[in-house]
Amino acid sequence: MKQNEELIEIKSCPVCSSSAITAYIDTKDFFFTQVSFSLTKCNDCDFVFTNPIPSNLNRYYDTPDYLSHNTNSNSLISNLYSAIRNINIKRKYKLVIKYCPSGTILDIGCGTGELLNYFSKKNWSVTGVEPNASVREFAINSNNINVLDERSLDELEPNSFDVITMWHVLEHVPNLNSRLEQLNNLLKYNGTIIIALPNLDSPDSKKYKQYWSALDVPRHLYHFTQKTFVSLISKHNLKLIHSEPMRFDSYYVSLLSEKYLKNPFYLPAALYNGFISNLKAKESNNYSSMIFVVKKQ
Repeated sequence: MKQNEELIEIKSCPVCSSSAITAYIDTKDFFFTQVSFSLTKCNDCDFVFTNPIPSNLNRYYDTPDYLSHNTNSNSLISNLYSAIRNINIKRKYKLVIKYCPSGTILDIGCGTGELLNYFSKKNWSVTGVEPNASVREFAINSNNINVLDERSLDELEPNSFDVITMWHVLEHVPNLNSRLEQLNNLLKYNGTIIIALPNLDSPDSKKYKQYWSALDVPRHLYHFTQKTFVSLISKHNLKLIHSEPMRFDSYYVSLLSEKYLKNPFYLPAALYNGFISNLKAKESNNYSSMIFVVKKQ
């Protein structure tokens, strides 16, 4: 696929609004289109973001290999993804109930709805938001849960959710600050927001550089570190109260990264490098992906 479309240049940092931005790294969409993209870094707050971005992002998701939308693939990577997802569902549930034993939950970017289905069976009131129409219909029909179009976020009742989750979703959202305002508006007093993100400061990010699969341009518009995530939420009167790793992600990210490098022995290399990444991250607490638990200040 050639890049024959309009590109939108971002002239100031989405986090601190500084215009002091410089080129960071060049990479490409190894996953799907092979189109080249660039990343920019803010000189003032260190936030990294894809720049410029395509005016039409939808076509970069238009592949059956996009795993959070995949309902029937039987490939090795798809099966690994599904197995890890099923393990993570129980872990996510245990994390949520530490802060809220029961209540109302909104999962933004809920995909095929397995997580919300699990919560529903635990007697939670569940609502999902999924922008992809066919995936949304699958979630509704297969899991019998309430899943809405992304545009419905503005129509939901303010202060109506005990918990709002975004699992590897915030990095995809075009208007970052508007989304944080929406979350603030929808969250009940003393409610909890849980956000999972790839971590640009992780050892596997530093190893693979432009081949690091969690860059995932242009679907990933933003490339967070723990520092830049805290800077963003502080703007919206939100406070980080807890963070923890998603250790499986280092293996999955390493697997894709090794494939992008065309390593014929990608599986053993991924297992080794995923292990090394987690080992190094024990000292810095900079794992491949991090879960952040956030409250209103």
